[in-house]
Amino acid sequence: MPKILIVGGGYAGFYTAWKLEKLLKKGEAEVTIVDPLPYMTYQPFLPEVAAGSIEPRHAVVAHRSHLKTTRIIAGKVTGINHATSSATILPNAGESFTQGYDHVVFTAGAVSRTFPIPGVADEAIGLKTIEEAIAVRDRILGNFDRAAQLPAGPERERLLTVVVVGGGFAGIEIFAELRSLASDLIKSYPELEFADTHFHLIEAMGRIMPEVSLKTSHWVLKNLDERGATVHLDTQLKSAKDGIIELSTGESFASDLIIWTAGVMAHPILKNTDFPLDERGRLRLRADLRVEGDEGILEGAWGAGDATACPDLSGGGVGGFCVPNAQHAVRQGKLLANNLVAALRGEGPTDYLHKNLGAVAGLGLNVGVFQSGKLAITGWPAWIAHRGYHGLAMPSFERKFRVAGGWWNNFWLGRDIVSLEARETPRVAFEEFASRPK
Repeated sequence: MPKILIVGGGYAGFYTAWKLEKLLKKGEAEVTIVDPLPYMTYQPFLPEVAAGSIEPRHAVVAHRSHLKTTRIIAGKVTGINHATSSATILPNAGESFTQGYDHVVFTAGAVSRTFPIPGVADEAIGLKTIEEAIAVRDRILGNFDRAAQLPAGPERERLLTVVVVGGGFAGIEIFAELRSLASDLIKSYPELEFADTHFHLIEAMGRIMPEVSLKTSHWVLKNLDERGATVHLDTQLKSAKDGIIELSTGESFASDLIIWTAGVMAHPILKNTDFPLDERGRLRLRADLRVEGDEGILEGAWGAGDATACPDLSGGGVGGFCVPNAQHAVRQGKLLANNLVAALRGEGPTDYLHKNLGAVAGLGLNVGVFQSGKLAITGWPAWIAHRGYHGLAMPSFERKFRVAGGWWNNFWLGRDIVSLEARETPRVAFEEFASRPK
């Protein structure tokens, strides 16, 4: 029986395996998926998770709940040798081992791309995982609790200053969502005032959100300014050492929460493979999602998602390739499953073609933007479109109901503002009173 190995259980990997289960006949192929995490994260919901609008567990999809016939290995692939059709796997528990395959699907995705700026590696946090979103939420809620006990001064100002680096969709969404959260929190803290909170977004380019028109991006800037948030355009972060933000403009201030969203890069595990990579370290693909080397197609090698350089046949991609986003990853995963089954049955593959219908972003409760061609919608209608689109795009009816139910409860009960920072040290309460041998 042919063996299919899927490397990575994110968007593209999960959807590939999910669709394969529906397409493959019994005994037609054995599918294995390898990922160190037991779930797929729906990343467009991370800003709302950080802002307390979505329960964290509702923004992830458990592999074992939906992949019934796929073999699931909790671990990570540390190397791939396609010349011998084998991969080295390090499980979360146990010794490393070698796994053979007939077809390999690389869908390990991307990781945060940073620069050697002093302090960033030690002080900042990304927004690629559900764990990061939870940590951001708990940090801002905990900082409000601490700041409320302090007199006005540098320490309180540091606790209530939030910095986001990167003005793309991810950066603007988390920035606006946290601004919305902070505005709500002020109502619960009589010791604090709105003017005590400070929000700074740092963008090296001269505009934000290149996915929308310049006019729409200007509307977003105006809206953020009216809400008390500051956007620094044409500005670079020079240092974040010890939480002291130093900008290329000469400005300097302290922050206890620095969020990095300034770009992604293909998963570094690709360097431990014999796959052909482009100059940016991405897996080189044909439009039919097969890996393409210097001498043609690599038989039995496939890829999809953020770690790949897939030609964008619609003509709308950057540099001729599909941009790394959820729209492409989900659709590529589904098509990859179809093409894999076609290959197993001796049929020809289909090229990937998806024309971006638009971009939609949530900017906090009741505020959003939508752009499709020259059509732009802002404010409450765009926010409804944002929730509607992503609510429908969330995998499985079970997760759709959980997310929609949370939104419905929040509509009547308000945003949940409970901080669970103590989860990071769960044994403290037990250890403090535990009896010990003399």
